[in-house]
Amino acid sequence: MARKCAFTGKSPLVGNNVSHAHNKTKKRQLPNIQSKRIFVAELGRYVRIHLSTRALRTVSKMGLLAYCAKAGVALKDIEI
Repeated sequence: MARKCAFTGKSPLVGNNVSHAHNKTKKRQLPNIQSKRIFVAELGRYVRIHLSTRALRTVSKMGLLAYCAKAGVALKDIEI
């Protein structure tokens, strides 16, 4: 599973841990991607998708199909 949100495009960030002695080591900051099973009333069935928590909040407010239309993403492209 790629750690990327299908709606928002959030993906891992890369940066440096900097110690007190100014030694630098690489670190990755992973996005909060969740696997959720969401009921779509228009289709009458459940859909399993990977999305960020920010996108999950928006889906719960707008509905999945409305958010897909706004983001320009087809449901068949993001469904697991």
